[in-house]
Amino acid sequence: MKNVALKVVLVIVACLLVSLCVYSYFTRGTTVGAENYESAFYASCISLLPPVVAIVLALITKEVYSSLFIGIITGALLYSDFNLELAINTMLFNEDGGMITKLADSWNAGILVFLVLLGILVALMNHAGGSAAFGNWASKRIKTRIGAQIATIFLGVLIFVDDYFNCLTVGSVMRPVTDRHKVSRAKLAYLIDATAAPVCIIAPISSWAAAVTSSVPEDADINGFQTFIRTIPYNYYAILTLVMLFVLVIRRIDYGPMRKHELNAYKGDLFTTGDEHIKDENARKISTKGKVIDLVLPVLVLITACIMAMVYTGGILDGESFVNAFAGADASTALVMGGIIAVIFTFFFYLLRDVITFNDFMECVPAGFKAMISPILILTMAWTLSGMTNLLGAKVFVASLVEGSAAGFQSLLPAVIFLVALGLAFATGTSWGTFGILIPIVMGVFPSGEMMLISIAACLAGAVCGDHCSPISDTTIMSSAGAQSNHINHVSTQLPYALTCAGVSCVTYIIAGFVKNPYICLAIGVVLMVVTLLVIEKATGREPIDEGTEK
Repeated sequence: MKNVALKVVLVIVACLLVSLCVYSYFTRGTTVGAENYESAFYASCISLLPPVVAIVLALITKEVYSSLFIGIITGALLYSDFNLELAINTMLFNEDGGMITKLADSWNAGILVFLVLLGILVALMNHAGGSAAFGNWASKRIKTRIGAQIATIFLGVLIFVDDYFNCLTVGSVMRPVTDRHKVSRAKLAYLIDATAAPVCIIAPISSWAAAVTSSVPEDADINGFQTFIRTIPYNYYAILTLVMLFVLVIRRIDYGPMRKHELNAYKGDLFTTGDEHIKDENARKISTKGKVIDLVLPVLVLITACIMAMVYTGGILDGESFVNAFAGADASTALVMGGIIAVIFTFFFYLLRDVITFNDFMECVPAGFKAMISPILILTMAWTLSGMTNLLGAKVFVASLVEGSAAGFQSLLPAVIFLVALGLAFATGTSWGTFGILIPIVMGVFPSGEMMLISIAACLAGAVCGDHCSPISDTTIMSSAGAQSNHINHVSTQLPYALTCAGVSCVTYIIAGFVKNPYICLAIGVVLMVVTLLVIEKATGREPIDEGTEK
C-alpha cells in the first residue's frame, strides 16, 4: 500500500509540475532568459527550498543520487519561474551554477582529479600489501576498539593541512585497523569528518586559514591572518567537537542511530544497512612482500608534496614568507601537484621493492578511478545544487536577515551569527561560501574589538557545523568515501552528535557575548559539553567492554 500511495503522489506532483511548465511557456514575458533576468523567487525564503527538498528526500529515502537530482530540478524550475526550456538550460549550462559549468571550473576539476589520484594511490597501497602490513603491525599495538578510535582521532588531528586530504588519507590508513576491532563504518566516517574541517578551521597552516584570511576585508584594522589567529580560542564548535570525540570514545558512549551501528559492529556487522558490497569491491591479489613502509612512506610523501606545492602556488619562490605563501596558496592546484608526485614516487618505489609490476600499476589506475566514481558523482550534483541555491539568492536572503536584526541585540549577536551560519552552510553545503558572505557583514557591525573576534569566530564555527551536518557538503561526502560507508548512514548517525555539540556551542556563544573572555568561556563550554555527554550516558548506557580487554 505504501508503494502504491507513493506512486500516486509522484504522478500527481509530476502532473502539477508539467502543468506549471506548460502554463509558464505560454504566458512567459519577454524578461525570461534576458541578461538582467531575475527569478520571482530571488532572495526570498523559497530560495532555500531546493536544498531542503534534497536533504529531506535523502533522509527519508536513504538514496542520495535521486534526492540531489530532484533538488537540482526544483532549483532550476524555481529560478526559471517554471519555464521548462530555461530550467533545462539553467540546470546544465548556466554560467554561474549549471552542472557543465561546475565541472569546467578549474578548482572543482582539480578536486576531482585529486580524488582520482588518491583512489589510485590507495589501490596501489592495497595491491602492494602496504595496507595489510600496516593493519597487522597496528593490531599488535592497538589492542582495543577504544585504541583504534583514539588512533584515528590522532591521525586526523595530525593531518591538518586540508580537509579533503584528511578525509581520504585517514580513511584509507585506518580502515583496516578499525575493521579489525569491529568499529562500524558509520563511526569511522564520523571520526574522520569530526577531525577534518573542525581541525582545519583552528590550524594556522591550512587551506582553511587561507580561505578565512582572504575573506577579511583589506581595510580592516588587523590583517586577515592575525584575525584568524585571534579567533581560534573563540571557535567553540571546533574545539568542543574534539573534546566530545575523546569523551565519546573513552566513555564508550553512543546514542541515536549510531548506537545501533556500533552494537551491530560489535557483533560483526560493520555496515548495518547498505554498501556491504564495498568490502569486496576492490578485492585483488595482494602482494605478500608488503611492509609497513609501503603504506607509511607514500603517505608521508603525499603530505610533504602537498605542503610544498601549497607554498609554491602561494609564491614562496617569489619572496613570500612561508606563512604568507601558505595563506595565498591555490589548494586545488597544490593537491593535484602533490597527488601526482606521490603517485609517481610510489610507482618507482614499489618497482624497486619488487612488490608490483608495471602491469599491476596500470591495473590500479582504472581501479582507483572506479573506487571514486560515487563521491565524484555526489560532489558534482552537490556543487550544482549549491549553484541553483545561489542563483535563487539564498545568500542574499540570509545576509539581509542578519543585517536587519544585528543592531537590536548586540550581546546575542555571536549566537545569532552562529545559528545563521549553521543554517546557511547546511542548506548550501559550503562553509567557505558561508563565511565569505557573513564575515564582511559581521565586520560592518563590529569593525574592531573583542566582539568582532567573537562574532567572526561564531561565523566560522557555525559554517563548520553546518558543513558537518549537511549531506550535500563535499567534506561529508568525502568522509563517507574515505570510510567506505553508506553516505546516508553517515549523515543520519552523525547528525545527533553534531547537533549536540552545536547546542552547547550556541549556549557558550551567548555567554561569550556578555563575558568577552575566550578562556573563561571555553572552560565553561568544556564543562557543559562533558556534563551533557555524561547525562546522555546516564540515559542510554555504555557499550559493552571489548572482549574483556578494556577496563
